[in-house]
Amino acid sequence: MQEKLTSFDIAQRAGVSQPTVSRALRGDPAVSEATRKRIEAIALQLNYTVDKHASSLRRRQSNTLALLFFEDPTSDDSLINPFFLSMLGSITRTCGLRGYDLLTSFQQMSSNWHVDYEDSRKADGLILLGYGDYESYRSRLEQLVAQGTRFVRWGSVEPGQPGLTIGCDNVLGGHEAAAHLIAGGRRRIAFVGDASSHYPEFHDRYRGVCRALAGAGLPVDPGLQVDAITTEAAGHDATCRLIGRGIAFDAIVAASDLIAIGALRALAEHGIDVPGQVAVTGYDDIPAAGLASPPLTSVAQDYRRAGEMLVDTLLCQVRGDKAESRVLPPRLVVRRSSGTGR
Repeated sequence: MQEKLTSFDIAQRAGVSQPTVSRALRGDPAVSEATRKRIEAIALQLNYTVDKHASSLRRRQSNTLALLFFEDPTSDDSLINPFFLSMLGSITRTCGLRGYDLLTSFQQMSSNWHVDYEDSRKADGLILLGYGDYESYRSRLEQLVAQGTRFVRWGSVEPGQPGLTIGCDNVLGGHEAAAHLIAGGRRRIAFVGDASSHYPEFHDRYRGVCRALAGAGLPVDPGLQVDAITTEAAGHDATCRLIGRGIAFDAIVAASDLIAIGALRALAEHGIDVPGQVAVTGYDDIPAAGLASPPLTSVAQDYRRAGEMLVDTLLCQVRGDKAESRVLPPRLVVRRSSGTGR
């Protein structure tokens, strides 16, 4: 019978000490990213698994994290934003590499989920994805902080927010999308998405669009901003309202890919050619973006790195180490909807 592999075996192959292996596999930020990735690759190659029972006894923890999805209006029955589904694989994999199980739960915003968690104590901390109206959601985050719950969320990173947040530089993302359109000769750029404190990520993206316009010496027309939540239906209806205003525009920056896909349908119904008459960009680069007609230019968020950072930031809190909110850079993926690309 083959002897059970230990962290000492990984240490020997990686050329590091056994404590370094232990720290790397639980996501300790004291271990460099290059060393951590090398150790993780060796662990995967050797099919090494952490003895979660022994470590939980030592630390009196459940060795389990909870991932809470919140309901989003969708065209199917999932009620989960497809961008978060893309992130799920990275979160699950990172938990496994760190020796943690992952409980996944779907929570309705109407439920008293924050109290339910405090009573159950089934997990060492919470990862929160999705929230709807942030003005309504913030009070629940404040209650989590007050009761000492360890949690991290994905969203807009702003000063003074309750708890820790991992997010994308949405201002830069909006700026990159608009600057790309301006470089392609577009001058009347509309924004489809709720640009208010209720949806801070969308608001940041709109701010980025406004900065790009101002930097190019172009006016910001308030009539070219129309509210929409992140669904195809909302994007379609908002674009129809935009067309109905009778204000000239030659491009749309949509606050999400789902909104952009709805906008493409509305433009087609009105006989408006994309990208000939109106160029369109989205945000998130979900799989459906590349399948849209025409394929959608989108601002990609690094969901793989985001999943890793969510888990590792939460584990820093679990261990009592210092942790902080962090921002990831966006990346523009150019396709045919904006007039260039494939």
